[in-house]
Amino acid sequence: MSSNHNDMADKYGRADEEKSRARYDAREPGLEAQGQHSDHVHDHPGPQIDIYDPNRPKLGFKQRLHHFTWAWYTLPMSTGGLSLLIFAQPHQFPGLRSIGLAVYIINILIFTTVTALMAARFMLHPGDMSASIKHPREGFFVPTFFLSVATLITSTNRYAIPENDVGLTWAIQGAFWAYVVATLLLAVGQYSFVFAAHSFGLNTMMPTWILPIFPIMLSGTIASVIASTQPEIAAVPIIVAGLTCQGLGFSVAIMMYAHMVGRLMQAGLPNREHRPGLFMCVGPPAFTALAVIGMANGLPKNIDPDMDGRLFDQGIIRVIALMSAIFLWALSFWWFGIAFVAVIQAPPKYFHLGWWAMVFPNTGFILATITIANEIANEGVKWVATGMSVILLITYFFVFYSHVRAVLSQDIMYPGRDEDVEDH
Repeated sequence: MSSNHNDMADKYGRADEEKSRARYDAREPGLEAQGQHSDHVHDHPGPQIDIYDPNRPKLGFKQRLHHFTWAWYTLPMSTGGLSLLIFAQPHQFPGLRSIGLAVYIINILIFTTVTALMAARFMLHPGDMSASIKHPREGFFVPTFFLSVATLITSTNRYAIPENDVGLTWAIQGAFWAYVVATLLLAVGQYSFVFAAHSFGLNTMMPTWILPIFPIMLSGTIASVIASTQPEIAAVPIIVAGLTCQGLGFSVAIMMYAHMVGRLMQAGLPNREHRPGLFMCVGPPAFTALAVIGMANGLPKNIDPDMDGRLFDQGIIRVIALMSAIFLWALSFWWFGIAFVAVIQAPPKYFHLGWWAMVFPNTGFILATITIANEIANEGVKWVATGMSVILLITYFFVFYSHVRAVLSQDIMYPGRDEDVEDH
């Protein structure tokens, strides 16, 4: 390989791609199923398989299911985010809510299918569940399951809970508190395990490190959606809990941002195959902006019965929420710009499930834009948000098409091509 070619490889992130071109022994189905790196395969005789060769052998369903990773939950969480975005559109037309309802139902089917396939993987391949949770890369995608659940809770409240239905209202409240407890255990438990079991260099830092704290942060988003539909006696505790969880999630995300910027300054942009993951950094400030305004608006009207403003003054709270949201929106926009430029400079060549990062975090960004536009009653900003929504819809269909094509061509769910290998 010539020096000029090496320079170009470094420039466009292809050096890392070459490192990830693992070869597998076609005569060793056990190794093939486990996704072992070429370093462990060279001891075995037999023909080698280039996992990037279009003519590589096709695998059966059971072998491919071994590589059905937790990252698949990025599909239902993105679809659920799309249904919420449709509901929140500032410019509605007849039938739009029906489209949103259809997307909500489709998302339930997608979530159920992904969950069934994950269960099938763990049953057909004993030991996979423990290995996937402990894996230094795939393990960071376990929280996407909870993010999918968060979108289901919020979209169920939007589309499936009739007004004044006491039974279902209490069911949503119970789902919220169960979600808070589960995601708190996840945030503490997974980071505790990572700190004890793994050792990562700064130059390997990726936005996926933020994911374990993301689900509990979305407790604030859930609270902002359901608080206004809850009885007054329940609304305040939900908002207080939501604000607490949102603060925890965003604070940890800020600490992760420091590492992310340090990694970018020291080691440069990630390999081009993983640059879409940079859009994950858009999510925390955007969802926090969305949540603080929603929770401020969800406060009961008679929360200050004496009207003396000593405990709560709704007017002041809403002003502070709006100012904070605009402040956070700017940070989200900056990360969006960084990620967008990085992807445009060196677009990925092969599909990865991380491409869905171009959808879900940006959904929060657009929802925050819509919420701010509604608060300031600015029609121009509302139309900008509508344009952003159209672009996101196009992005969703592009990623979904690429996802389906990758499954059919065995570009994913194939040894060495999924999140169950370390390639960055």
